[in-house]
Amino acid sequence: MSNIGILILFIFSFVSSYFLTFLVRNYSLKHQIIDIPNSRSSHIVPTPRGGGLAFVGVFLVGISLLFGLGILELRVFLALLGGGGLIAGVGWLDDRRGLTALVRLCFHFLAAIWAVSWLGGVPSLSLGFTELDLSWWGSVVAVVGLVWMINLYNFMDGIDGIAGTEAMCVALGAGVLLFWGGSTGLAWVCLILAMAVGGFLVWNWSPAKIFMGDVGSGFLGFTFAVLALWSENAGAVPFIIWLLLLGVFIIDATITLIKRMSKGEKLYEAHRSHVYQLAVQAGYSHKQVTFTVLLMNIVLGLIAAMALYYYNYLGLIALAALIMLIIAHLIMGRVLNTRISQVSSSGGKILGKSVEEAAAVIDVVDHTTE
Repeated sequence: MSNIGILILFIFSFVSSYFLTFLVRNYSLKHQIIDIPNSRSSHIVPTPRGGGLAFVGVFLVGISLLFGLGILELRVFLALLGGGGLIAGVGWLDDRRGLTALVRLCFHFLAAIWAVSWLGGVPSLSLGFTELDLSWWGSVVAVVGLVWMINLYNFMDGIDGIAGTEAMCVALGAGVLLFWGGSTGLAWVCLILAMAVGGFLVWNWSPAKIFMGDVGSGFLGFTFAVLALWSENAGAVPFIIWLLLLGVFIIDATITLIKRMSKGEKLYEAHRSHVYQLAVQAGYSHKQVTFTVLLMNIVLGLIAAMALYYYNYLGLIALAALIMLIIAHLIMGRVLNTRISQVSSSGGKILGKSVEEAAAVIDVVDHTTE
């Protein structure tokens, strides 16, 4: 495929996603597929959801073209199309009418098993200085990890623009690294995903006019996990590099889950204890929090490139970076909780405004559901 053809495909992905998001928004408004704020929300304005359907459709069409042109392998195409389509379908139903956590989890495991089967399992893991032989249990860990990625991405999609920004950063970063390593096929897949999400992000940027919903967040978590596993198996960008690129979401979601488990909380219930949610409660706007995530992703992207360049030290560099992320998460959590306590003790005011005003009104300029 010529460079001009690839450029046209990228532009098509962005533009078509943008207009499809507009159509999905109108559909959601007409059929009352609305996210109504509650005590657990980080928003104060009812907002249509399900916008992820737009970039899901564009991405699946894009990879179908790549497969038809012989750029994408059959097994990776089927893993993404079959499993991703199932995750998106279940997510759309959940956005429309709501499904129980058990039903969603069953379909998540089905999609994960489907994908790992087509990818041929995960026989080994590169640590840079050595290969870790995983044997059959690598596939079991991969299935569980894939299900966790589906759900953690959903957990982290809680404020305007954050999940779309994370997706664009990870997809663009991985795409560049894959090009650098000579894996052009997977690189095209990542860049198409970035452009498709970008078209949606125009609508989802603060103040958000539509949310991606479970149809989008679950699909993104699934897609990144599949790409990471296949990239490892194909000897392209190691799985550990993908962990670095996704580090902000993985660390926040995983540590928060462990904390909630230790407190005996019901994991399927909504909450506002992620660090990014604490930041909003402490009075920071959605834009400020999302820009902070963007900056952290840029730093992680540079560290990932360094780890790939100094390949023998891959495992050590990744471990050091993840430890720093954990420490930063714990410190930020403590600082933000202290700030929230101070706000509560002062009658819920920050500079004369309520927490809701300080955190959300700044973002809500002209934001209605028509």
